[in-house]
Amino acid sequence: MNTAVVALGKIGLPLAVQFAEAGSQVVGVDVNPRQVEAINAAREPFPGEAHLAEKLAELVPSGRLRATTDYAEAIPQADTVVLVVPLFVDEETSEPDFGWMDDATRSLARHLTPGTTVIYETTLPVGTLRGRFTPMIEEISGLTQGEDFFMVFSPERVLTGRVFADLRKYPKLIGAIDDEGTRRAREFYESMLTFDERPDLARPNGVWDLGSPEAAELAKLAETTYRDVNIALANEFALFAQDNGIDVYKVIEASNSQPYSHIHQPGIAVGGHCIPVYPRLYLSTDPHAETVRTARALNASVPARLVQRAEELLGSLAGLRAVVLGASYRAGVKETAFSGVFPVVAELQRRGAQVSVQDPFYSDEELSSFGWAAWHRGEDADLVIVQTNHPEYRELAAGDVPGVRLVVDGRDITTAENWQGVPRLVLGDGSASTHDAPSDRG
Repeated sequence: MNTAVVALGKIGLPLAVQFAEAGSQVVGVDVNPRQVEAINAAREPFPGEAHLAEKLAELVPSGRLRATTDYAEAIPQADTVVLVVPLFVDEETSEPDFGWMDDATRSLARHLTPGTTVIYETTLPVGTLRGRFTPMIEEISGLTQGEDFFMVFSPERVLTGRVFADLRKYPKLIGAIDDEGTRRAREFYESMLTFDERPDLARPNGVWDLGSPEAAELAKLAETTYRDVNIALANEFALFAQDNGIDVYKVIEASNSQPYSHIHQPGIAVGGHCIPVYPRLYLSTDPHAETVRTARALNASVPARLVQRAEELLGSLAGLRAVVLGASYRAGVKETAFSGVFPVVAELQRRGAQVSVQDPFYSDEELSSFGWAAWHRGEDADLVIVQTNHPEYRELAAGDVPGVRLVVDGRDITTAENWQGVPRLVLGDGSASTHDAPSDRG
């Protein structure tokens, strides 16, 4: 079996490795020559993906996996083409930006040969596979869906850093345009993936056919939008608790002891390629979804709300030295996609603060490339805002930040013991001490 994987990023490359390890001959296509060079040298092109380095070291020298920038080397001989090209959202309009995906679709269509199964794993707005990409491929290739090639949507459901474990853990959803596409997709994934036993599921773990591309598209959007809405509810509770002397974390723990409550944890920001993006993809086809729209707006507002609260406690932030701890959108990854660091820094600067950033995954030069000054332990600051829950920040203490007057913890990771004598504002913990925060206001 020959497989082509289009886009060898943090999802696409582990997928290509998985398929090669399962016995397929895999050629990956990527527009980045340095990415292709690293893969063909069996070097891990990005850090943090468990088991990726050792798998590359085995598969590339054996000839089972190689990479190229040329679609003509990968597509014509492939039995199955799997596309995992990023889909972006326009920051101003919140509408999906199909630029990269359109380019990739056109490129694969020019080289598509009869008998190929084409599977899109990139998360899409409902109706996109059938209404946008299928006619695009038919027009460019001169081939007909259902006769010459077969279109399938099968959303990736994995988290970077643990892709191989997640491929085993979660059912593989498929939705094809016709029965033959369904048969081919099921056969492909059942030969490529091994699934863990899941006694908690109503039916056996494995390949689950949802009956149509639209149902599979909605399933991925639904599972991720649920998380955004749930976090928004947790943040709403947290903001209320913070202003009323209540520890929301104890409240959530108590609520979730009842099996029908599954409240998520609040946080200063919702980042990454998925949770803040996919609700917008859903809204692009369901503009009347007020619950989703309100939740997205609330989560986006939390960074500014906490900076405003810091200003209320300290007085004007103009000229104050503020440190933002964490550039990554979540702990344990080197990734800034939709990270809360951007709105936090912007809001601090808008209010006149002198801002620096620290993150254990980023060098001073890398932080500088974002336009941020780097902060180092032991340097003075008036205000500390914890944006990422990196474990390193659990050990940070008042003595590490001379002159600190207020800690704003957006992730509930700091401890009162480490910050004795320094007021702390913990999102959702109204019992944290902030009443004695020194203020410049008369």
